[in-house]
Amino acid sequence: MAYSVFKTGGKQYRVQVGDQIDVEKLDLEEGAEASFNEVLLTNDGSSTTVGAPVVEGAAVTAKVVEQFRGKKVIAFKFKRRQGYHKTKGSRRHLTKLEITSIS
Repeated sequence: MAYSVFKTGGKQYRVQVGDQIDVEKLDLEEGAEASFNEVLLTNDGSSTTVGAPVVEGAAVTAKVVEQFRGKKVIAFKFKRRQGYHKTKGSRRHLTKLEITSIS
């Protein structure tokens, strides 16, 4: 069970080959390949390599499945007894990736 931890969009993701994950939007077409070189940790099933801060020569390759917008998030501001309330909604732009290889 090989897995890897990589960083993109300010977040860290633990992935295996075949996983599908949602990451912050990447400017790539659907079907394009994405390669991530900021690999923080790799495990090949028997040994673990931890980077300081990244593992040299390691890469995670993924295929872009789709570009989409996430679920709506509501920000509600309220001040009691003042008659003040404000609702603001937003949806993040996301990219769905399918991990094809860890090297």
